[in-house]
Amino acid sequence: ILPFVSVNQILLLLLVLTVCAILYNKVHQAPSTLKNETADLESPEEMEEEIPVVICAAAGRMGAAVAAISSIYSNTEASVLFYIVGLKTTLPHIRKWIENSKLKEIKFKVVEFNPIVLKGKIRQDASRPELLQPLNFVRFYLPLLIQKHEKVIYLDDDVIVQGDIQELYDTKLAPGHAAAFSDDCDLPSTHEMIRSVGMQNTYMGFLDYRKQAIRDLGISPSTCSFNPGVIVANMTEWKHQRITKQLEKWMQRNVEENLYSSTLGGGVATSPMLIVFHGKYSSINPMWHIRHLGWSPDARYSEQFLQEAKLLHWNGRYKPWDYPSVHTDLWENWFIPDPSGKFKLTRPDS
Repeated sequence: ILPFVSVNQILLLLLVLTVCAILYNKVHQAPSTLKNETADLESPEEMEEEIPVVICAAAGRMGAAVAAISSIYSNTEASVLFYIVGLKTTLPHIRKWIENSKLKEIKFKVVEFNPIVLKGKIRQDASRPELLQPLNFVRFYLPLLIQKHEKVIYLDDDVIVQGDIQELYDTKLAPGHAAAFSDDCDLPSTHEMIRSVGMQNTYMGFLDYRKQAIRDLGISPSTCSFNPGVIVANMTEWKHQRITKQLEKWMQRNVEENLYSSTLGGGVATSPMLIVFHGKYSSINPMWHIRHLGWSPDARYSEQFLQEAKLLHWNGRYKPWDYPSVHTDLWENWFIPDPSGKFKLTRPDS
């Protein structure tokens, strides 16, 4: 009898344990399920995609970066994270400017760019020394500066954004393309401007076709160029294709062989990109990069055309914070004065 009782007791104990286990699981799973449902409810806000925008803040032209940031922030409901890139000496100034103005609400990170990475890669060019400023080459090093984003927007500082930056961010990049740019032949409305000011819009204007290394590329000199002042970039593809290494290779070759520094286009940061990205980039909507506003102090677009533009770019020598320049009112709409008083606009009556 004793063995029979003990077996019954064991079975009863197992039954009790099983019931306890079932009850335990039910009690402890309920909060877990509730938590998942709560997470699902919150996920659209929690997972809202940040739009990373990279802008440089160079000494002497920080007002440009401030105006560009102001225009972007004011014209979108999207969550924008600004990466403000500068040299060590300039970053405290731009940080104070933002924190002591109406831009204090923006999300931003200041990122130091160390020009040591350019050592031995830039050929001196006395004709346009401003084009050799280290920050002109920040766009070559995007993956080193921006770590956690798949897609990034890079903008030159001399732009104003009149549209919703979300539209630009939504630019589709074809499979295998690391970047999207605006073609210099893309918009008929700009052709007259290009002709009137002698702007270059083909590879002939940027590369020295007398050099064998350039001819060996097999790129027709009449190929339409693109402007890298506005870039939508895919960081995964950029790293996979080792774009930065390729750009550095052509910088190095230019130092040794002078392949593009003294040519008509001048821009030493544009030429390596034209080589590396030839035939391997997607297109940005032309209205998202209306340029050449800084090419001449006289040539002007129609006001109606400029009102429709999503992004204005004062590329060229004549900047809207200086004098002379054109369409300065459109730029000044977004300018925020420097609380420290160091940066001042140059105007005819100043």
